[in-house]
Parts: sequence; structure tokens; C-alpha cells
Amino acid sequence: MLTPLSQYFSQSFPPNLNHMPLDLEEFLMLQLRSEDLALMQELGDFPDDDLKVEQVEKECRTVRHFVPEEGGELDPHVRDCLRSYTQPWLVKSPTLEGLTDDSGRTLTSSDFNLRCLAPDQRLDGLMAFSSPDELDRLNQQERNRNRHPELFALYPPPDEEDSVEIRPIPDCPKEHVGERILIRCQSIKFEIDIEPIFATMALYDLKEKKKISENFYCDLNSEQFKHFLKPHTPHVDVSTLAKSAIFSITYPSPDIYLVIKIEKVLQQGEIGDCADPYMTLRECESKNKDKIEKLRNQAEAFCQRLGRYRMPFAWATVNIMEVITSAVDRDVTDSDSVKGGKSSSMDRKLQLPRRNSERYTNIEEPFCCHVGGFRTTPIPINTIFKQEGDRLSDEDLLKFLSDIKKTSTPQRRIKTIPGVMKLDVSPVNDMPQGCLSPELIPLKPLAEKNIRPLKEVLEFPSNEVYVPHNIYRNLLYVYPLRLNFVSRLTSSKNITIKIQFMSGEDPSCALPVFFGKSSGPEFLQEVYTPVTYHNKSPDFYEEVKLSLPARLTERHHLLFTFYHISCQQKQNQSGSCETLIGYSWLPMLNSDRLQTGPFCLPIILERLPINYSLHPPEKLPAQVPPVKWMEGHKGLFSLEVQAVSSVHTQDNHLERFFTLCHALEGGVVFPLRVKEEKIPENKLEHELKLSIISLSSSSLEPLVLFLHRVLDKLFTLIMQPMVIAGQTATFAQIAFESVVSIVNSLHNSPELIKDQQGRNSLLATYLYWVFCLPDPPQNTQSSGVVTSAAESRYSTMGRATAANVGSMLLQSRIRSSSNPDIPGPHNSAEDAEVNNILSSKVRMTRMSTYVDINNHQNAIGSTRPSSRKQFHEELALQMVVSTGVCKENAYKYAWFFFELLVKSMAQHVCQMEKHSVPRRSRFSDRFKDDITTIVSVVTAEICTILVKQHKEVEQAEKVNISLAFFLYDLMSLMDRGFVFHLKINMRLEFLRILCSHEHYLNLSIFFCSPASAPVSPSPSISSQSSGSCSYQEQQRILALFDLSHEFKQQHYLTGLLLTELSAALDMEGKVQRKAINAINSLLCCHDLDHRCEKPDIRAKVAALYLPLVGIIIDATNYLDFTVSDTRGGKNKTGDQDDDLENIPPINQSIAMAIAGNPFNTLGRNVLQGKSIATLAADSSRHLLVCFLWVMKNADRSLVQRWAVEMPPSQLNKLLELLTICVSCFEYRGKQSSDKVSTQALQKSQQAKLQLEEALLRGSGARGEMMKRVGGMDRGMGQRENLRWRKDLTQWRQTNDKHDKTKAELDQEAIISGNLATEANLIVLDILETIIQAVPLADCKDSVVGGVLKVLLHSITCNQSTTYLSHTFSTLRALVVKFGDLLFEEEAEQCADLCQKVLQYCSSPVDENRSQACATLYLIMRYSYSNASNFSRIKMQVTMSLASLVGKSSDFQEEYLRRSLRTILAYAEEDAEMQNTQLPSQVDELLRNLNCILSDTVKMREFQEDPEMLMDLMYRIAKGYQTSPDLRLTWLQNMAEKHNNRKCYTEAAMCLVHAAALVAEYLSMLEDHKYLPVGSVTFQNISPNVLEESAVSDDILSPDEDGVCSGRCFTENGLVGLLEQAAELFSTGGLYEAVNEVYKIIIPILEARRDFRKLALTHDKLHRAFENIINKGIKRMFGTYFRVGFYGSKFGDLDEREFIYKEPGITHLPEISHRLENFYVQCFGEETLVMIKDSTPVDRKQLKPNKAYIQITYVEPYFDDYEMKDRLTNFEKNFNLRRFMYTTPFTKSGRPRGELNEQYKRKTILTTMHAFPYVKTRINVIQKEEFDLTPIEVAIEDMQKKTRELAVATHREQPDAKMLQMLLQGSVGATVNQGPLEVAQVFLNEIPADPKLFRHHNKLRLCFKEFIMRCGEAVEKNKHLITADQKEYQQELKKNYNRLRENLRPMLERKIPELYKPIIRPMVENRFLTRGLIVISN
Repeated sequence: MLTPLSQYFSQSFPPNLNHMPLDLEEFLMLQLRSEDLALMQELGDFPDDDLKVEQVEKECRTVRHFVPEEGGELDPHVRDCLRSYTQPWLVKSPTLEGLTDDSGRTLTSSDFNLRCLAPDQRLDGLMAFSSPDELDRLNQQERNRNRHPELFALYPPPDEEDSVEIRPIPDCPKEHVGERILIRCQSIKFEIDIEPIFATMALYDLKEKKKISENFYCDLNSEQFKHFLKPHTPHVDVSTLAKSAIFSITYPSPDIYLVIKIEKVLQQGEIGDCADPYMTLRECESKNKDKIEKLRNQAEAFCQRLGRYRMPFAWATVNIMEVITSAVDRDVTDSDSVKGGKSSSMDRKLQLPRRNSERYTNIEEPFCCHVGGFRTTPIPINTIFKQEGDRLSDEDLLKFLSDIKKTSTPQRRIKTIPGVMKLDVSPVNDMPQGCLSPELIPLKPLAEKNIRPLKEVLEFPSNEVYVPHNIYRNLLYVYPLRLNFVSRLTSSKNITIKIQFMSGEDPSCALPVFFGKSSGPEFLQEVYTPVTYHNKSPDFYEEVKLSLPARLTERHHLLFTFYHISCQQKQNQSGSCETLIGYSWLPMLNSDRLQTGPFCLPIILERLPINYSLHPPEKLPAQVPPVKWMEGHKGLFSLEVQAVSSVHTQDNHLERFFTLCHALEGGVVFPLRVKEEKIPENKLEHELKLSIISLSSSSLEPLVLFLHRVLDKLFTLIMQPMVIAGQTATFAQIAFESVVSIVNSLHNSPELIKDQQGRNSLLATYLYWVFCLPDPPQNTQSSGVVTSAAESRYSTMGRATAANVGSMLLQSRIRSSSNPDIPGPHNSAEDAEVNNILSSKVRMTRMSTYVDINNHQNAIGSTRPSSRKQFHEELALQMVVSTGVCKENAYKYAWFFFELLVKSMAQHVCQMEKHSVPRRSRFSDRFKDDITTIVSVVTAEICTILVKQHKEVEQAEKVNISLAFFLYDLMSLMDRGFVFHLKINMRLEFLRILCSHEHYLNLSIFFCSPASAPVSPSPSISSQSSGSCSYQEQQRILALFDLSHEFKQQHYLTGLLLTELSAALDMEGKVQRKAINAINSLLCCHDLDHRCEKPDIRAKVAALYLPLVGIIIDATNYLDFTVSDTRGGKNKTGDQDDDLENIPPINQSIAMAIAGNPFNTLGRNVLQGKSIATLAADSSRHLLVCFLWVMKNADRSLVQRWAVEMPPSQLNKLLELLTICVSCFEYRGKQSSDKVSTQALQKSQQAKLQLEEALLRGSGARGEMMKRVGGMDRGMGQRENLRWRKDLTQWRQTNDKHDKTKAELDQEAIISGNLATEANLIVLDILETIIQAVPLADCKDSVVGGVLKVLLHSITCNQSTTYLSHTFSTLRALVVKFGDLLFEEEAEQCADLCQKVLQYCSSPVDENRSQACATLYLIMRYSYSNASNFSRIKMQVTMSLASLVGKSSDFQEEYLRRSLRTILAYAEEDAEMQNTQLPSQVDELLRNLNCILSDTVKMREFQEDPEMLMDLMYRIAKGYQTSPDLRLTWLQNMAEKHNNRKCYTEAAMCLVHAAALVAEYLSMLEDHKYLPVGSVTFQNISPNVLEESAVSDDILSPDEDGVCSGRCFTENGLVGLLEQAAELFSTGGLYEAVNEVYKIIIPILEARRDFRKLALTHDKLHRAFENIINKGIKRMFGTYFRVGFYGSKFGDLDEREFIYKEPGITHLPEISHRLENFYVQCFGEETLVMIKDSTPVDRKQLKPNKAYIQITYVEPYFDDYEMKDRLTNFEKNFNLRRFMYTTPFTKSGRPRGELNEQYKRKTILTTMHAFPYVKTRINVIQKEEFDLTPIEVAIEDMQKKTRELAVATHREQPDAKMLQMLLQGSVGATVNQGPLEVAQVFLNEIPADPKLFRHHNKLRLCFKEFIMRCGEAVEKNKHLITADQKEYQQELKKNYNRLRENLRPMLERKIPELYKPIIRPMVENRFLTRGLIVISN
């Protein structure tokens, strides 16, 4: 019974959301006869190449497959291996406009006559339209011209992390090759050249202490020396002439050495004796000529006689990786010097993509060398070591290398031979011509002519390489190690070993299988080891390589013959130089298994016995006569044998398994021998089962190497029941369990890599390329099953045409089907062991079924049983009946079995020719039942993991994705209705995969989408205007944009996906991103699908997604794009959701919701604590581009009808959404042209390469796009797909900016600009559609206003010229159609419109300027002729210009003047308006605008002088005293300038003045008690505000049209200005002023009963008062300076003095430096002079050609009576008008003198306005000066000290350091002479002058208070000191007491005259001795 999909969804949604899919197959059959058939076929429902199983010829590196040449029958295992390595792969194959830059220069002149300028070109036909409808039509035609048809081609693709629908194609199996280098032998030169020498090269890894390559032999001898060896070289094969070799390195290490061993022909003497001439003689010395010639003759004689024997001579080594690394570094340095940047080769990290191991990446500090990134590098080797005869082994060599690594030379002194070797090394990026494989097979490419060959050297990797075999290789390496003849009494000293490979015991049976060395035959029958002279126990270093025969028998063996070589020919002896010593041998097989490893063989001294080869020498049976052994049969000869074979497994478990499997095929004799065991026929089944079980015990490396063969055999066993000894034996269950065990083992092995979907790469490769259906079972009676391959019905690689799409409508992806029934196995006694291992399992018994392909018509309703088995049926059955651990692992790695099922089903359909069979009949009902069960079990497993094993959520996701791909594939094979009804889980990933199906659109029945539903077609505009739709019609239209039950039923997959999206928007970021990316990816595929290019098809497809529009409109509040000036996101937090490593564990309820758990819902209340789930910025962008695509392609009339019927609230949401779209797709420039998400930037280079590799291999659009962008050739199995055409995308998939060239960045900027243009044009299309529906709308006013808001926002953003041109056209159409509404009801937006258009009038782009001029003139014309409201437009344009020039720093004055002239030309050329007042009105307006421009030119000149700039702006604002709107505008401009300079207090004051201005005019209009009474109310904030009351209502009435019409001249505007001012006061730290501002606001809010705002206001007041309390005296207010300008250079500033207000803690050098820098730039360094002192400036002493500036620090000055009211720190720094500075002087003219002659002059300055003001500098209007006598100076100083002590002592939180510093300055021992000296000068004697009596007494009283405060401070300090300061306190106390005692006599002395009762004749004038100077300015 099938479980419907809706059953699952009922667990997640309320009942009313459940929907059942249609019966798709029946529906499609009906549609074949409908009118939509042509449309469905146009999308190519099921083309011929929808899915095929194809044979792909194997790519072979060699010119031919290497197979054994010998005849005869091969072993079955070898035969299977050869077939596997040579048969083809079997795969299932799925089938700008430029942006404008509004920047330029400004003019410096301010006197312009507009009529002197030439106007710009006017727009043709500005008024040339007969009706608004015609204007709309013309605009639409222009908009549709040259548009980009594909929106997604411009849109950067989202991150591919969520692209689960991309199933990467595994690498095609290839022979493993590491990083390759080419080493060429150039020459080997010694000091003398007397004989042939031979070089052998190999690589050694010192770290692993291992040889990592086979030997390469090189002969560099001259033809003369080669002739010496002619008798021993019968012929020379070309393959042995190679001088270059390609070495492979899989695991690069810094310790890899190239070792070159040098041999020579054997001659008499030790190695040292033979090397002496090389070390002592020089060929260049003439005296040695005879000696060298003699040596050469001797060498020729030895070559003639002993030419076949070699001896070791010398060796050399070089660290090859050091050479490569230095070469790479050198190349990088060269590249840097040439290109100025890093070489691109450095960007490519070392990759090992085919070693299938993660082990190397886990090694600590892995060595990373750029093996492929260097140029050919020469390697000169100058150190050649003499070989030592007793140190020849590899162990000795590795010790030498270790010494060399440590000290550069071996520790043990080794003699060197003078000479040099010249090699060179280069990377192998492309295989060179003429290369030979290790088997000497020519490699591709073939050499075009006869050239010297290169050899590819076989690598022995230092660690395991997990790559399955896929070529035939059968090599054996024999390494003789050591021979011990020490105890032998004979003279056997010069020992060599002849090695032969024998197929029998006769000498003629020696096989020519040994690979030759250099300059000789390719293959040899025998080889000889080198001879160590006079050594009875020699070590050997020889490597003997041979090619093993494909079929080995028990007779094959290695024969070793030991000889003594006579180096010196004795007299009268002309025989052989060889003396036989003995023999030994090694059989190749041991129990039918190849013998490898170390051996120690005994040596037989006499002839070999008969049949010796059948036994190993250690176990040779007793012979008659007895055999004579050396040293009593002891092992004397050590050797090692290694095989590199893709035939011999060298693993006991695998050998046993293959042997027993082949025994089933017949041709064997029982009992069968397996190793030492004999197996009778009746135990074959039992033993085979045991061997199957033990497969998982195999070592990982051999299991991987033979993985393909193992799996093939197991699948054959699953398929075939065997008849053994007359009984039927089934292995299906145990074979399936073994497969599961192997799959589990491979997945859990840390050495093996997985792809991004968690699939083991080895298994994925096997399934995709290798797996082929096992041969079908045959009925057999014998002890085995003889199989014959079925006739191949697979197509060859190729792409079929889609011409016959209609006839192939029902052909889908090809896979296979069956469900077998197998009788229960016969239980024997031997099965008990198997059962104990397997444990008890329940087996189901059923009958197999199959489809009769010859009469499929009868099989539609049912299928008939048959005993024939199908693999996919048996596999599905095993998955169903599996239990326990097997079941758990089978479903854990279900992807493997799903893909296995799919490929087997595809092959089955192909073999059985079921293409024409109806889908419902292709597979049996039993098989469908099993599929249903499997899907149900998997979904249950997923839920179980999510509920119980929270840590396994990732595993659940992988299983879920696997199941989704399984259903995806089944849709191409089976009844799609059956697939739709299957129960699924974790819906989002599922739906994304299913919807990526090639025929998703037809599966979703797009051709019946409601856009073209014939029942109620969308009415035209004309019909709409004739009458209103019925209520039902209205609901039908609205329902098209709603996710209704009917929609989800008819468009099943689409409905599910949109339901998921709607639910996901309320969930966490990861779920949101997945859902949005799924929709985005799907629409991208539609957009780039060539089948959807026709507009009618696009409209149909878009109609399929109309509910998406409703979903997005409802989610407007979620979008992360605001419409602020910054146009940033609401929560730009760095896109943490994109960093998968930082994502916290998924919430349990969310996991349940994803999985569809019945206890959770996906409704909008899933997250209880989260009301709005804000989308991330990139997700918002992806969602919005989907919205734009749907709206672009949807039927226009349908959208228009929808806009008419839409409720006003919904329409407002739509307009808000369009505004967000404009902000989202604004052009951001080159810096932002990359993708929104930049988290790929953090990934490592290796991860990036892996991702690119996966994408490049992936099928579909993403892989196709990567290939096309990257210029890569398409690989096998990656043919172009029908729907995925993302190759049209112009974006390059990379986030690494440093990888991009400037041209690429420029190209991306252009694409980004085109995207912005197209997206905004789509928005404009939608707005036009809405505007055209306005006449039918009930809320016309709000609709027009809303549309205008969006348009104005769009032209505020960065836009292209193309878009601006169309937008201005739309704006003009709005003015024409709704001018009266705009000018009357939308006054504020009309003002905005004027400002935005005027801004573009200053654009340097001619096209933009022309459009703006035409639009502005049209606004003026219609406001005059239609709306009769020209005065308002005049005021708004004037205010706009004032705001523009005041706020904008980049407006272009020159272009703005030209635009004004163009508008004047429009007015003068407008024939219809010549008889009206419009031209004169326009002329007057433009002249006023020109004057404003002239005023602002000066401002441009002082942009760098903020004070002067503010003076100019203030003067302009003052000039608008009678124009409140413009004055308000300029006050706001000043506020913005101040705010930009962070002068927050001045900015606030500007807004307070603006608010006072508004209050003045509000009081004229209305008389409300809660409103302020004009500017008088504001004087508590600042007395300066009273200047705003200068204009009274008799001068200007606010009732006049156009006056005070701005939005600020309202109660809301007043409150807004004051609130801004309060915020700025708070930012500037003037919290007390905040209170005064809110005192004006609160009555207004109370009158409105706006309690919410009152609460906020009081909260702000609360914070302000808390700041006053907490910050206290720590607040820093302004610092003030007097600045005087002197000299005619300053013009109006000459001899003017100002008070400058600077930020707190500004020092005199700072302001001095700032002003000096600015005026130096103005006048030059030679002209400007800074006056350093504060003395009065004498104008007569100034030079007329100089400019002088004097700067003096000043402090606020208060009279005594003022101090009573200014108690707080704020009050002493607010409303300041008087400032003071002091100047010290003496009567002698010096500034400083003794105490009794030190005078001080105080200067008090009064400013015109009080600080803070709207400016930061105010001119001085009055100056007062008075002098202090020396005693008055002393009194002032002592009063200051006393105040400081009092403040420090009585602080609430005393500062110990400050107090001690003051005490130190008052009573400290080092400075106590200061106060004491003052007292001694002025108090020691009573002054003679009676006028000084009172000063004397006042000073005495000051000292009394001073000494009292010092005492208090000392006592206070006593309580503040720490334990270590007690001595310091005692010292202070002592100093205080000393000071007090010294002062006591002077303080107690009084002046008697002051205490006599006298009558004062008059009040003494306070300023008797002072001069008063008043200066008016």
C-alpha cells in the first residue's frame, strides 16, 4: 500500500493545507490530446537523450592496452581482471550601458549672465503626444528597447554551499600518477676518460627511510667506449637509449634525494685501486698521456673479456626537493621583478587529487612544494663519492644521506673522485612525446619522428595510495641483499649471481622477461649482479625487474646461479672466466599464491635434482643420491622479492575469496586446494560464505586496490543462486551484508576522502563509471554456473538529437527493475559456523517477477511470476529484509545502494528495450512495494536520528539528500505519480533536488498555469474601464497571487516548494537561506533555459510562481534593506550565518521542523520567542531578484488587474517592496561588484580548488558555467544539459580579488551596472503598470503619492543614464496625467521632486542634464497652466537650489548654469505659452537662482576655512530674513555642515534658531497656549534666538501662497526641529540645554495626548539628568582663542578680532598650526607672519605686503555678581560674551621681572553674540584693559592657590595625587620659598604709601586663609596616604609647621591706621589706577 506524500505533510501543516497530487501519468496522457501539447513538447518533455546508459571508451595513457601476449587459457581471476581493465566504462548520462560619473570641476567666477551661455540640446517632441495613453505607449516602447532578456545572467550566483541539487560527477578512474618531474642526464665527466661507465638513478625518501622509485639506467658513453662492449651486446633496442626519465612523487618531502650510482666494467683490483688513477691523474697534463693511454688499453681488454660483469665505482646525491624549492623561489623573485607582483605559479598549491587519502593532509607541518611551478633548472654535482666495497646496501646509503643532511658531508671521511655530473630538472605539465611506460609501452602523444625516448619510472610511494587498479600491471622486483661464503675454504671471492626466470627445469625454459638496462636489448633471459672484488660475503644493491607471465604454474621459479669470476686470465687458460659455486631457487607460487617478501635461501653445491622446482629449497625432500648443501643446508643467500601487480592481490582474505568464487564457475577438480587446506565440494558453500564474511578483515590497501573486482564478484553472488553438489546455494543475503560491511568500512576509514555530500569517493567512482549488471543467472546442473555475456545493447558515447521529442514523449531516464524470490538455503552442519557469525536473521520468501517485454500490453495491469531474477529486485529485497547492524549501515550509507539501484534499473531498461513500455509497466508491483518500504524506512531512520541522536543531524541531512536524488532519478524511470506519492522527509533539500529535474516544468503542469486559463482571461484596460469586475472575479485575480489549496494540488512540486519557503521565513537564518537559495536557483535555471526564451512560455512559467509574489510581499518586514541614506542593512553584523564554522548547534525544535516531525509545525509560530526573523542581506537580495524575475515575465494585463483589485494596505506593501528593491540593487561601484557574501575569502586555497573542482565536474548549469568561464574542456559524462544554461552568466565564480585582473574587475563592474539598470527598469515597469491602473483604483491619491515616493527614491540612488532617461520620462508622464494631484495634495513630495530634478541639472552627463531640464520645465509649465500654482513651484525650486548648494559638496555649478539657460530656452521656444506670463515668470525665477549660485561661489573658495564658510552661509541666511522658507533652508544647511565637523552644539543652535523662526510664523497663524510665543520662548536656551523675531507680520504674511509652505512650518515640523536639536545638544554634552528644549516640546505633546512620545521624551530627560550627575565636572566644554587679522591681504578681515571656539582641550599650537597652514596656502609662506605674543599690535610697525595673525588663549570672564548665578560648570561655559586674557609686563619694558616690579595687564573682550551660537567664531565689539600692581598680582596668585587647595580638600571623592601635588607646590621643602618669598617681599614691612595699606592687609588675610587651607590639606592627606607614604606625610607636616612659624610674625602684624575710627570722605574709585579703553566694532 503506498503512503501518500500528503500524509507526511499532514504532520507538519494544519489539515486545511493538505493537498494530494494529481495522477500525473493519466493527466499527461490526457494532455497529449489537449491544446497545450505543443507547448509542453516545446519544452522537450522527454527528449531522446533524457537518460541513456552509454559505453565510454577508457582513456588509455598508452597507445594500446597492455595485455599479456602469451597464448593459452588464462586463470579465471586474471581473465576477469583483464576484462575489467580493458572494457569500456558504462555510465548513465543525463542528458551594457555604461554608468555615469557625475563629477567635474567648478567655476570660480560668480558673475554670470545666463543669456550669454549656450543652452544644452533640448529633447525632441517634449510635448509631442496626443494623449496620456500615447505617452505611456511611447515610454514603454523606449523602456523595452535593448533590454537584457535574462535577469539572472547579470546576477551573481549565490554561494554554492546550499546547492544540494548539484551531484558532483566523480573523477574517471585513472592510473595513479603523482607530481612528476623530468630529469635529464647531460654528462658525467671525470679528470680522465679511459673506460665506459654506467649510471643508475633512483629516488630515496630519507624521512621514510625508503627507496621510492625503481632504477633508471643511463649510458652516457661515447661510441668508442660502446664499441669496447660490442662482443657482449648482440643488439641495442631503441628503448634502452633513454637519457631522460620522468619520476613521480606522490608524497613530496624535504628529504627526497636523487641518488646516482656509477658502475664500471669489472677489472682486477679493489674499488680504491681502480679509483686511484681518477684521483691522481689529469688528462690535461701532457706528462700523464702515456699512463692514460695504457689505462685505456687495459680497460678495453677487460671489456672484451669481462664486459658482461660490472663492479661498483662511485656515487653521488642531490636533495632534489631543495633544488625544486629554490627554483620556485627564484622564479617567483624573477616574476616579482618583472611583473611587480607574485607569480601565478605560487597561487597553485600542491594537489594530490587522485591518491584518495587524507593522511598526508593530517601530517604535522606538511611539506608543500610547488612541483609544477618552476622552470628547467640545471643541477651540477661536483661531489662524487668513491664507493666503499663493504658499504653497498641501501641501509648504508641511507646512513650516508642522513650524515649529508646534517653536515653536508658524511661523518665518516669518504674519499671523493674529481669530476662533475650535469643534470637538469623540469616539471612535467604535459606529457612529452616519445615517452615509454614502465612496461615499455609507448605513451601518448606519439613521437612524430625518431627521437630519443624518455622513460617513465615507476614510483614506490612512501605511504599507501588508495587508488583501485584499472590497468594491467604485473611486475616483479628481485633484490639480492647479502651472500655469506665466509666459511667456504675455496678461493671464491669475486662473486656474481646469475638470475633467471624459469618456466621449467630445462635450461631452454629460461624466459626473456628481465628488463634490460641501458644500450642493450629490451628484455633478457638472464642478468648478473655486480661483483665486489675479493669479498666472500658481499652486499648487493642490484634491482632486477621482470615482467611476470599472466599465468603462473607451479613450475615457474627464479633460478640463482653463483659464480666466481676470474678477473685475471691465467696463462694457457682460454676458457670461461666463470667458476660455478652453487645454485638456489625460489618457486613463484606457494599454495597457488605468488610468493613475495624477504627470503634466506640455502645453496646447493652440485647439480640440481630432478623436480627441484616443485619444492622450496628449504623443504626439498630427501634425494638419492643425497644433495650436497653448503654449510649443512643453512640459509646463506638473503634476498627480497616485491611485486607491483594488479592481478595478484597479495592478501590472504582476497586470495581465498577469489579462488572460491572462481571454483563456482567450473573447471576445477575437487578437493580444491586453498593454501594448505583441501576443500571438498560439499564444503564449498560453507567455505565461500566464511570467505565472504572475512572480506571486511582484509587490509585497507589491497581491498581498495581490488575494490572493483570484489564488488563485481559480490554483486554476481547476490544475483546468482548456485547449484553445488546438486543443491541450490544462495549467497544473496551474506553477499549483501558483506557489501554493506565494506561500504561502512570505507566510509569510516580516515585515510579515504569523501566528497562534499559525504560520499566515499572510491564508491562513487565505482558506481558512476565501473558498475555493470552481473550476467543473468542460468539454470545449471553442474557444480558451477557457466555464464555468457548478454548481447550489448548500450549506445556508444554521443548526444542524440531532440528531433523526435514528440514520439519519445514517454521515454524517461533509463534504469531497471525486479524483485526476486529465492528458496531458503539448505541447512547443513557446516552452516552452524556461518549462522553463529551472522546471527539469526529473518528471510522473506517470495516469487520473483519480471515484465514480458514481448507482450507488454498484457502486462499493464499485472505481471506474471517467473523464476528469472533481476539484480535491482534482489538488491531492493535485500535492503527490505536486512536487519540489525546491516540494516542500520545500509540505510546510513543509503546513497550507495540508491545509486546502485538506479544504475541497475537503467541498464535493465536499456537491455530489455523497455523504452516503449508504459512507465507503469516497466517494473513489477513487488518491486514498487519494496521501493515504498525502503523510502518509508529511510524517512523513519531520519526522524529517529533527529529525535534521539541530536549530534547526528548532519548524517540525517546526507541520508535525506541521498533519498531525494533517488526519487529524482526514479522520476526519469518509473511512474511519476508513484514517485510523487512516496513519503519523504526533510522536505527542503528534497524539493530542491526534485525541482532540479530536467522536466520539472512539465511535471508541475506549467502549461495549465492560471496566466492563460481560458475560463476567465484577464480583461483588457478598455474592458476594465467599462465596468467593474464582480466580486468573484476580483477574488479569482487575487487568488492567483495566493498559495491556495487548488494551486498546490495542480502544481504539486511548485506548491510544496513555495509552502516550504513561506514557512522557512519565520525560522532561523540557515533554514531561510536554504529555502531562498532553492527558489533562486530554480528561477535562474528557467531564466537561462533556451527552451523558455519565448515570451508566452516565460509568462506561463512566471504565472507558476505568482504566489511567490504574495509570499515576498508578506515578508517585506523581514528584508534586510532599509531606505535610509546609507541604504544599509538593519543588522549588518558581518554575515555570520554564512560562516558555517561559526553556526551554533541547530535548535532541536528547528531540526524537528525541518524533518517534518509530527510533534512540530512549520507554521509562523515555530519560534515562540521571535516575532520577526530578519533575513540576512544576501538572502534578502536573492529573494528580491526572484520577485523581480516573476514580475518581469508575468503577463502585464494580469499584473494590472491585480493592482486594481489589490487592497490599499497590500498595495502600500508592494510599493514599499519596490523601494527596497531599488535600494538593494543600487549600483555600488567596482568595490562592491563582487558577490554579497564574501565568506569564500576566508577559505584556504586548497579548499577553493576542491570547490572549483567539484563545480567543474558537476552536471548542470553551475558546472557548465565554471567550465565556460574558466575555459576548460568539458570532461566525459559532462555533456550540455537541456535546461541548465547558466553558461550564459557573465559572472566569474571567484571571490578572490587578488586573483582578478583589472580587466576582469572592470568587466564585473559593467555587469554589476547592467544588473542595477535591469533591476530598476523592472521596478519602473511595475510602477508604470500600477500607474495605468490608477484611474480604476479607489485610493488614487495615495497610489500616485506612493509611486512618486518610489521614483524619487530611485533617482536618489546611483543609477545608469539609461534608467534615468526612462525614469524622467515616467515622471513627466506623472506630471501630465496627475499634475493637479501632485501640486495640490503632494506638496512635500513635489518639493522633493524639484530638488532631485534640480540636482541632476548639475550633472556633467549631457543626457542626464537634458532629461532633468525637460522635466523641470514641464513641472513649471503644468504648475502654471493646469494647477495655477506657479508661486509654490517658484518657492520650492528656490529652496531646492539653496539646499543643493548648501549641502552638496560635489554639485557642478557650470553645468547647473547651463541647465538654467536650457530651461530658459524651453520657455522662450514654447509657442503655446508665448502669450502668457510664463516666460517672464520663468526668466525671473532663473535670475534669482543665478544670484544664489553667485553667492555660493565664494563659499566654494573657502571650503577649507570652516569659519569663513560659516560666515558666508550665515550672511546668506541673514539675507533671507524676509524669506522664512529660504532662511530655514540655510539654517538647516549650516546645521548639517556643523554636524559633519562634529560641532554638535553649533548644529543644535542652528536648529533652535530654525525652530524659533517656525514658532514666529506659527504664532501668526494660530493662537494656541501650548505653542511657543514666538522666539521669546527660546531665550532661556540662548539669548541669540531673539534675532529670529526681526520680521513681523506686516512685512510678510505666512498666508501668502508659497510662503511658509514647507513641511517644517507645522507643529510636527517644529517638534521635529526641536527634537533634532535636543539630540545634538545631548551628543555635544550640553545636557542642561536638552531640558530647556524639551520644556518647549512637552506642552505640545501634552496637548496632543501623545503619551507614547511623552514617555520617550521623559526617558531622554532622565538620561540627560543622569549624565549631568554621573559626568559632573569631568565634562569638557569649548576652548576659546582671540584671533586678530592684520594686513590688507585679508581684505574685509583687516584689523578685525574674533573669538574662536575650539573643541575642549585644544592647545594654542593646534589652532595656530591649522590657521597657519590654511593661510599659507592662500598667501604663500613668505607673506604670512604669525605674531607669537599677546602684546598690542602697532600698525605702524607692520609691513604692508605681509599678512599678520595674532592668536591668544582667552578664558570666560565674569563679574562678581555674575558668579552668584553661575554655580555649575555648565553655567560657567554657556551664554558667554566676555573673555579675558592677561599680559605680564614691567616698567622697564621687559615682560618678566622681580616680584616687587612685576605688573599684569588684563584685557576683557566682549563679542557680538553669546557662545554657543550658530557659528564657531564671533567678532569682538568691545575691549577693556586695566593694569594690576605687583602687590595686586601677588594677591591674585595667592587667592588662586588658596581656591585650588580648598577645592582639592573638600571634594566628595578626593584625589590623593592631585592633593599631594598642590601640597608639594605650597609647603614642599623645595618650593616653600615661593609663598614665603611673596610674604617676605610684601608683608615684611608696612608700606610707606597709605594707598597700599588695604592691599597689604588684603594680602595678609589671603596668607592667613592660605596657611589654614594648607593645614586642612595636610590633615586630609593623612587619611589618604598608604602605608609606604608615612615618611612622606611626616615630611609634609614638618614643612607645613616650618612655613607656618615663618609666616606667623608677618601675619600677626596689623596696620594700626586701618583699625582707627575714621570717616571716609568718598568712595575710592575702583579703577583709580586703571585705564579704560572701549572699542566699538
